[in-house]
Amino acid sequence: MEVVGKIIQVLPAQEGIGRNGNPWKVQPYVLETLDQYPRKVHFEVFGEDRIKQNPCEIDQLVTVSFDIESREFNGRWYTSIRAWKIQQGDTTQANAVPAATPVQAAPSPAAPAAQPMENMGTANVDPFDASAGEGTSDLPF
Repeated sequence: MEVVGKIIQVLPAQEGIGRNGNPWKVQPYVLETLDQYPRKVHFEVFGEDRIKQNPCEIDQLVTVSFDIESREFNGRWYTSIRAWKIQQGDTTQANAVPAATPVQAAPSPAAPAAQPMENMGTANVDPFDASAGEGTSDLPF
């Protein structure tokens, strides 16, 4: 999945030692989307090598590729958004196929001019009047 937005916070990095004895490091960020109704998204970059490959600064426009994962602990569920690639700028527009330019067709000279509704040649008939135009209705009742 991908999300485009502006980095609004760089939170303090967290690090520790895993159960297997290996060190780990995670860098959290907060991004604000560029939608009509902007949303804030908290995401993390896990691993020291990925943190170095994907540096981010406040007010930087980025496209974040991420995975979402939920896990249960003591009967409660926790969801994390882990980024695996961060590209500088809005790359979704660069990769998008340009939309076709709408073309207006010129009016055909053979086409008759549109007539206003009141000049359509029909009498003022109430469409809900059952007595008007007996036998011409296709309604089953």
